[in-house]
Amino acid sequence: MRGMPFKTKMAACATSFAAVAAVMATAGSADAAEYTVMDNCDVPWINCSYGDLWLFYNSKDIAVQGGYYKSAFTTFYGNVSDHWGTSQYQGSSLSTYRYVFGNGGNGNGQYMKNNAASVQNCASAGGVHGLL
Repeated sequence: MRGMPFKTKMAACATSFAAVAAVMATAGSADAAEYTVMDNCDVPWINCSYGDLWLFYNSKDIAVQGGYYKSAFTTFYGNVSDHWGTSQYQGSSLSTYRYVFGNGGNGNGQYMKNNAASVQNCASAGGVHGLL
């Protein structure tokens, strides 16, 4: 472009800009999805067994009344490194799973992170390590 007249340079730049804009307009966006789950067994790439730790939205005396759960809860099976959620890149897509309280009651649908008021260890053997 060094020896070209100014009008020719401008036309070449406009053509290049139009080509880039056309490519950008037709490029597909990455498929991203966010799911809310009540336990980490609902996350496909986490292998778990059932029955370790329950976190409640309310304190224990409010959460369980007359043998019934009055508070929303979420359950974790095995160690959890991030209570906000978990993500994984799958090719060009990103799936994010956010842990929320469920099963009705107070706090239903609220994010679990920083909202748990009580915990119940339901592990059949020993304690649960690395969860809190």
